[in-house]
Amino acid sequence: MKKGRAFFISSLFLPVRLSPLKMTTAMLENAHPLWEQFRQELQSVSSLGQWTQLRDRYLSRQRGLITLEVKKLGRLSAEERPSAGQRLNVLKVQVEKALENHYQLLKEQERFRQLQSERIDVTLPGYYPRRGRIHPLRRIQREMEEIFMRMGFQVALGPELEWDYYNFEALNMPPGHPARDTQDTLYITENLLLRTHTSPVQIRTMQQQPPPVRIVVPGKVFRRDAVDATHSPMFHQMEGLVVDAGITFADLKGTLEAFLKELFSPQTRVRFQPSYFPFVEPGAEVVISCIFCSGTGCRVCKQNGWIEVMGAGMVHPKVLQKVGYDPETYTGFAWGMGIDRIAMLKYQIDDLRIFFENDVRFLSQF
Repeated sequence: MKKGRAFFISSLFLPVRLSPLKMTTAMLENAHPLWEQFRQELQSVSSLGQWTQLRDRYLSRQRGLITLEVKKLGRLSAEERPSAGQRLNVLKVQVEKALENHYQLLKEQERFRQLQSERIDVTLPGYYPRRGRIHPLRRIQREMEEIFMRMGFQVALGPELEWDYYNFEALNMPPGHPARDTQDTLYITENLLLRTHTSPVQIRTMQQQPPPVRIVVPGKVFRRDAVDATHSPMFHQMEGLVVDAGITFADLKGTLEAFLKELFSPQTRVRFQPSYFPFVEPGAEVVISCIFCSGTGCRVCKQNGWIEVMGAGMVHPKVLQKVGYDPETYTGFAWGMGIDRIAMLKYQIDDLRIFFENDVRFLSQF
């Protein structure tokens, strides 16, 4: 260790102890008067900010004390100038070296303080973060997709911001059709809207490929609904479409019955009731025996033992014509269901809003 500084750093990072700068006999004999002044001021420097101020005070190119002394050399005689210049050079080297040594000591002190402030108590118990869970809506959507994919369906997706043509007109709902009013549409412009169902993806898919078509379409949909226990302006649907030669209503019934028994239980009974939808003909509502009371009657099924879960029917010939399919050659069936409603039934939840509240106590149950 050099004599110019006396300090000790243990393995536990003890603070650095600064000592006065020491000079040899030769240095004392030839020292410039500013050297002793600098040494005294250096001893009071205890931070990097003070160190910067002291450096600029002596070494600044414009107003530094040593710089000002150099400028005075021109006033000296030719005999005095070499000796005075040499002393100033020695002074500058000494000051720079002393500043560098002091800077390193200050950095070590700063590092020690930082390590002390950031010390970690390894004896404290560890923190175990919560494990992430799949949201119940996403969970039920995946289950529904997997059932249909095992039947040979493909998953198709489409834009949530949709044109009026795809959302209504191509689905046999021209301007002025009363079915448009029941959708309570959220329009962006006159012809651009937030889709009210996932059925527009059926049109887009049929435009892009010839029969056969076998797809399911999950996604968000939007309607002008007030928020309550069973309604939301944003919810999730899953549409399905099959188009090929020789498709009949019996195919629709068999497909949906197999799906619902797989999703709920083999004991689930399925029934079709006549209904009207502009893009299918004939249309039907699909109802299942109440999963809460097994069909005996309860508050959920309003004592009749049945619960409506989706709408379905045979694809309307006008829809097939819109996409260029020959309705004399091809037939098909389609259906649509609310993923949120299926999740409420599956998990026996009576308030839709709880799915969107992000309550960890609720989500951790899935």
